[in-house]
Amino acid sequence: MFDLRYHVASLAAVFFALVIGILVGVALASHGLGNTERKRLEEDLRRAENQAEVLQNKVDALEQAGSADRAFVDSTYKSVVANRLKGERVAVLFVGSSNDDRRSKITQALADANAGTTLRFTAVKVPVDSAALEKLLAKKPFLAHYAGAEQLENLGRALGQEFVAGTETPLWNTLRNQIVEETVGPSKRPADGVVIVRTAKAQTGPTALFLKGLYAGLADVGVPAVGVESTKDDGSSLKAFHAAGLSTVDDIDVQFGKLALIALLADPTLSGDFGIRSGKPRLPLIAPLPTPAGG
Repeated sequence: MFDLRYHVASLAAVFFALVIGILVGVALASHGLGNTERKRLEEDLRRAENQAEVLQNKVDALEQAGSADRAFVDSTYKSVVANRLKGERVAVLFVGSSNDDRRSKITQALADANAGTTLRFTAVKVPVDSAALEKLLAKKPFLAHYAGAEQLENLGRALGQEFVAGTETPLWNTLRNQIVEETVGPSKRPADGVVIVRTAKAQTGPTALFLKGLYAGLADVGVPAVGVESTKDDGSSLKAFHAAGLSTVDDIDVQFGKLALIALLADPTLSGDFGIRSGKPRLPLIAPLPTPAGG
């Protein structure tokens, strides 16, 4: 998939091609025009032709540059990512049902970087039933302050923090049957990083407030937190992730995106929005791994 500059240039080239067609049509239909008008039309036609050629050359150059960038990543990927996440414990959270394709791409990226198996995986059910959540929380005196529609954002935030930090997870324990569709792995071990995917459509009302808090809570703990999409997704979840302070990767289904995800998880100082789908293809700064002592 080419970057935004490619699409803009392509559209501009099409526009100027249409202009040329219109001018030719006008010229053919204007036998009665005087010499001055005809010369002006001919000059407009030459300018449009020249501009279309320039734009087409730019499209060709951008296509070649984008292909070269991705080819370079593809050829160096394995050597660059090897051991970059060695020993790291990464948790994965889906909002909506587990998507086998995106889940497998994340798992493969972690394995490529020697992170091993996912620390824990959870899929959250949406939309949430705010009345049912309130009833469950009200029964627990030490959690009752999270009960009520006005507390949904705070509740989501606390759940996000618990998911990453592990140790004690009273909210997840209390609400598991209500909000969890699928879960695998220990809940108490702290995560070194977290990846989040939204497979459900964009939510509104109480669920939107809950998710706003959940995303922010994932970013609160101080470990790398990255929201991801695939190249075929519409970008709507990335906007929500970005607003909550998460880094984002828009193309987890290709090696360019896997490399961006691994780089972000490996370095807590990195943040931002990366991938090939919007604007110029962007990767985080990837520092060389330290050489083992005695090597």
